[in-house]
Amino acid sequence: MLSSFWNWFVIILTLVSIFGCWWLLQWTRGVSNRDGDEVGSTGHVWDEDLVELNAPLPRWWLYLFNLTIIFALVYLLIYPGLGNVPGFLGWTQIGRYDQQMEAAQLAQEGVYARFREMDPADLVADTEANEIGSRLFANNCAMCHGSDGRGATGFPNLSDTDWLYGGSYDQVLYSITQGRMGVMPALGAALGEEGTRNVAAYVQSISGQSVDPKLAAAGKQQYDMLCIACHGPDGMGNQALGAPNLTDDIWLYGGSLEDITATITNGRNGVMPSHQSLLSEDHRRLLAAYVLSMSQGQEP
Repeated sequence: MLSSFWNWFVIILTLVSIFGCWWLLQWTRGVSNRDGDEVGSTGHVWDEDLVELNAPLPRWWLYLFNLTIIFALVYLLIYPGLGNVPGFLGWTQIGRYDQQMEAAQLAQEGVYARFREMDPADLVADTEANEIGSRLFANNCAMCHGSDGRGATGFPNLSDTDWLYGGSYDQVLYSITQGRMGVMPALGAALGEEGTRNVAAYVQSISGQSVDPKLAAAGKQQYDMLCIACHGPDGMGNQALGAPNLTDDIWLYGGSLEDITATITNGRNGVMPSHQSLLSEDHRRLLAAYVLSMSQGQEP
């Protein structure tokens, strides 16, 4: 919706432009006072015999351009084109999009009606449901999680059984519908350089990596003060908070000493966008089933 100024600006500019085209046609037709198609001279002569001619424009050409002007005026009366004037038909892009989406949903109703009656376990095992889910995944999720669902740095791997927020059907569906906001606070200022190095060593140690035992022991004390609330006393994480398990070898941002140190120092912010307004409930259910099907048969 345009403001009052821009509304009238567009209306005046459009109508003046159309009127200007009509005036130009009339002026061009009246350049010569002669009738018919006779070719005369404008009276300009150069080099004694170089004459500028004045040929009347073909009438069919003038009629054609007048028809285009009439068409433009009729179009602006029927469809929106003059600022905020809606036109007699009340047509809008949003309305047309909604009509097309409604028609598409009606055409697909027969397919999705069968899936609505299926419980999550059957939906995950259904071949047709997974075929549709794979296309939904390719169009909406592959740009972050990869076409094979194996993710990348900062984007979780969906093909294993390690889940930040839980791997049940309802939890995955909630992640798709509402999105997630994962935050690891920056602790570099609180720990200092030495403390950060110690905690990084301790985190490496509980994940099975070889580190200096003294650094790890010192890091455990600081871990117990600052990290235990989210990751737990044993480092197993907390799916209610999206806090990852630190005792395995699965790392969202990398498991090297440099990566862990950077995570502790600067923190991390991960965002899974909500798809509630992008996908219908039927689509989200099939997508959740497909994501779970990718992880079946994998060892954590």
